[in-house]
Amino acid sequence: MKLHKESKGTIIVASIAFALVAVLSIYFLKNLSLLIIIPLLVIYGLVFWFFRVPKRNIQDHTENVIAPVDGKVVMIKEVFEDELLQTKVIQVSIFMSPLNVHICRFPVSGQVIYKKYHPGKYLVAWHEKSSTENERTTVAVESLTNHKVLFRQIAGYVARRIVFNCNEGDAAKAGHEFGFIKFGSRMDVFLPLDTEIICKIGDKTKGGIDVIAKMRD
Repeated sequence: MKLHKESKGTIIVASIAFALVAVLSIYFLKNLSLLIIIPLLVIYGLVFWFFRVPKRNIQDHTENVIAPVDGKVVMIKEVFEDELLQTKVIQVSIFMSPLNVHICRFPVSGQVIYKKYHPGKYLVAWHEKSSTENERTTVAVESLTNHKVLFRQIAGYVARRIVFNCNEGDAAKAGHEFGFIKFGSRMDVFLPLDTEIICKIGDKTKGGIDVIAKMRD
């Protein structure tokens, strides 16, 4: 199983902690040590599972808006986007549990025209206000269909590290990685009002694969 590059520090710390607790448990608890070691081994395995990088057959897309993350669609609504677009748009929000793949992908192809990091709170990621009050990053792409598409990585109550590796002027390719969020979070995508929304609330998405909307020239 391939692991994401963001896993290195976390796995080193987890390995040291697991080894230390295991040794102490065996020394002090003797035969009862398995009561501690087995649950810790499960948690240790989940750390590796969280940082997995699954193989995905990413296609080329022009009109399609691709799911940027693995997760569950929790919101589809009309909102006013006041950070960059300054207009009404359709917001599609996808919540990621700690068991989901947490690679963040471009939802559309085009050119990165904006990026900004915002410090903030750590409300639970499914809270509606987390989109504007939590720690987050905002990225916007001028799509191949000549639309401005804005999307946000949002930190949650557990997630405390957001990584985004793109700069203004970079080429964006739908379905390809641009960032990562550690341990549970949310991704919001803001689309033009005339976008055809394919997904619905409750849908499970596979990042880089599933089409959530379509835009026209």
